Amino acid sequence: MNTTFTVVMPAYNAAAYLAQTIESVLSQSFTDFELLIIDDGSTDNTAVIAENYRQKDKRVKLFIQSNQGVSATRNQGIESSSSQYIAFIDADDQWFPDNLALHYEHLEKNPDLGVSYAKVEFLTPDGKHTGKIAKGRLTELQPEHFLYDNPTMTASNLVVRRQVFQEIGCFDCNMNYSEDLDFLFRVACSHWKIQGINRVLLGYRTTQGGLSSQLDKMEEGWETLMTKAKIIAPELVEKHYLKARSNHLRYLARRAFRLRLSPQIGVDFLNRALNSDWQLIVREPRRTLLTIVAVYGSQILQYMHFRKITS
Repeated sequence: MNTTFTVVMPAYNAAAYLAQTIESVLSQSFTDFELLIIDDGSTDNTAVIAENYRQKDKRVKLFIQSNQGVSATRNQGIESSSSQYIAFIDADDQWFPDNLALHYEHLEKNPDLGVSYAKVEFLTPDGKHTGKIAKGRLTELQPEHFLYDNPTMTASNLVVRRQVFQEIGCFDCNMNYSEDLDFLFRVACSHWKIQGINRVLLGYRTTQGGLSSQLDKMEEGWETLMTKAKIIAPELVEKHYLKARSNHLRYLARRAFRLRLSPQIGVDFLNRALNSDWQLIVREPRRTLLTIVAVYGSQILQYMHFRKITS
């Protein structure tokens, strides 16, 4: 008998947080689901931890494969499912107890709704609440919104009607960055609606993992998104490209600062953001000015420290 939900959990070297994530799924108030944990070629104890839960709870299934990347892994979960709704969670995030219940209610009440999502709270690296809620649009989403930002925040926040994948296609296996935005843009350009729930239902774990090379890959992934989007909606991309690019580069500058990378990395991203569209300061003054102060300020402090130790 088919379940209402299939929960797809890609897991790659996820042993540190996997148990907490699995527990958050198994503790859902809505219980009619199967959990597919897909070990994507891990070299740690990911499979051992997942197997322990599989033995204890018949809803848990474990797949083990050679490393294929997050998009191919999610697609494997989609293809292995026959449920009406498919939900995703990364192996280091946490759902709050009513996540599936409220998404079920949302989707059942709105037959034209293809993707449901919710508000997100940031968690500390050890999984504690911070009280900080991500800001993002919940209603009246248009295709261009997915060029500027990611209203859903993370793939762990996506609950998708099966029919959407059948009509729109799955995640692009050639993309491991911005792959969720690519999918959501395609959905937004179709007849399906994307809409959020005004409730905090997901805990997003922040970590210090993230080197400059990963930021470069994030930029490459975003450019791939724009290249693909231009095929679907050339006039739309032409209209929004430079402004959207400035938004994304500012985000990367802010991320470099938060990861405490070399100040020059953040400065490079921010300089290119302002060169792409200097009116970013006018469009979003508070966020842009705060980023300017943080990024340029860190470079000035580094320079002053260098002068002090060399004088």
